[in-house]
Amino acid sequence: MRYCVFSGSYPGVRAGYRKSARELGELIAAEGIGLVYGGASVGLMAAVADAALEAGGEVIGVMPRSLVEREISHKGLTDLRITASMHERKALMSDLSDGFIALPGGIGTLEETFEMWTWAKLGHHCKPCALLNSEGFYDGLNAFLNTVVAEGFLRAEYRKTLICESDAKSVLRAMKNHAPSAPIEK
Repeated sequence: MRYCVFSGSYPGVRAGYRKSARELGELIAAEGIGLVYGGASVGLMAAVADAALEAGGEVIGVMPRSLVEREISHKGLTDLRITASMHERKALMSDLSDGFIALPGGIGTLEETFEMWTWAKLGHHCKPCALLNSEGFYDGLNAFLNTVVAEGFLRAEYRKTLICESDAKSVLRAMKNHAPSAPIEK
């Protein structure tokens, strides 16, 4: 079993973001779950990977060739896979993973998370998708998604499929308890 973690290549301004990333990495490794992530040695990406590695976990980084130098690829991983493009990166991350967790991050983190959640909605996979709402980072996004439902652009039953928890233990518990379902929209 492996979980893919999407997160920022920056650390963010609150110490709690890094703390949550490290807790998640430690717990993933402690539970014998492999970590798949973006492959960088900076930001929250490094925090989750380093914590998993320090706890003896398997860590696979996936990075497009164009970002290897720019994002400073992590040199101490179990495995670093280099892809030709961002599209290939996401496809490989999906193939290697049994679920997806988003730590705080920027537009890349959101794009990757929403693409995986959309793929689940369309029936491309039935893997759990989650937000680790460290320091309330995703409160605004959750409010927006509720507006999307209220305005008739997303079904309420599908909205419920995006797990959102405030701590690493709760996220992992919810991921384990995820019951795959058929795509809601055909």
